Amino acid sequence: MYREDGAWVVRELAHDLLTDVETLTHALHRFPGDGGAIAMAAIDEDFFVIVRVSGAATRVLLSDVTAADEWELAASALDVLGLPLPEEVEDEEEADPAGDLGILADFGMSAVDMGILIDDMFEDDLYPDETLSEIARAIGCGEAFDDTVGLMPA
Repeated sequence: MYREDGAWVVRELAHDLLTDVETLTHALHRFPGDGGAIAMAAIDEDFFVIVRVSGAATRVLLSDVTAADEWELAASALDVLGLPLPEEVEDEEEADPAGDLGILADFGMSAVDMGILIDDMFEDDLYPDETLSEIARAIGCGEAFDDTVGLMPA
């Protein structure tokens, strides 16, 4: 997704671009946008990742560091962030986000609100795609996001 002339444009990316953050970053460079291009991907029922590219800068938010044990996309997010892979975690309560909680602050989703929403995802057993829908609503493109990814509004 990206903003062009003040309006959100939301498009679905090919699933083969979700292999790692570098591939996703490269794909995002194709899109214009006031403030860069943003990819929001929910993976299975496990985690989500947000990647934002603006010029040469890439910002990343991973909802759950423990997902890096099983998913290449999550592991590559930690790599881009310069963080080590987590030790094996048995307790879901030890799942923490990594990266830039303020990744969408300039669009209206503060770092504090993002942190609260991620905590709620784990506490209330929300699915990652539902959480991304809430994020999209907070920044003003919820309906377009839901339509693009095929989510039914709550």
